[in-house]
Amino acid sequence: MSFEYLYKVYWDKVFRLCMGYFNDYSLAQDLAQDVFVRVWQYLPTFKGESSVGTWIFRIATNICLRQRERQNRISQTEVPLNLFAKEPSDNSLQVKILYEAIAELPEMDRLVISLYLEELKQAEIAQITGLSEANVRVKIHRIKSTLAKKIRNNDE
Repeated sequence: MSFEYLYKVYWDKVFRLCMGYFNDYSLAQDLAQDVFVRVWQYLPTFKGESSVGTWIFRIATNICLRQRERQNRISQTEVPLNLFAKEPSDNSLQVKILYEAIAELPEMDRLVISLYLEELKQAEIAQITGLSEANVRVKIHRIKSTLAKKIRNNDE
């Protein structure tokens, strides 16, 4: 399995995971790039104990969690980081609202729903997050309800 193949197959998925986690286009691009630097570095040592997709999402999760820790340690100003950054024009309003709603979720919920939106199986989500499959199933149901309420409230 070549790095180029993995990059083509997983780039969009990893980017969306990072975007769901931070709701910041340029930061999500940087983090996704970091993920693939790690994938490239460690691909020769990948043992195949899990699927390659699970391995890549675990790397992405760890990088996002480390970034969240860094942001929590550094005091943030009230000025948005992407004040002058332009998001791609193909983002629909609904997708933007969804990302904003996901960004407001607690950390573990953001991770679970982002992986779910990437169509990972509940068993894979459980493996990546360290939760039980039953807990993942319950969390997904609750998160969907929470997001639906937030989106409905936004429409009003």
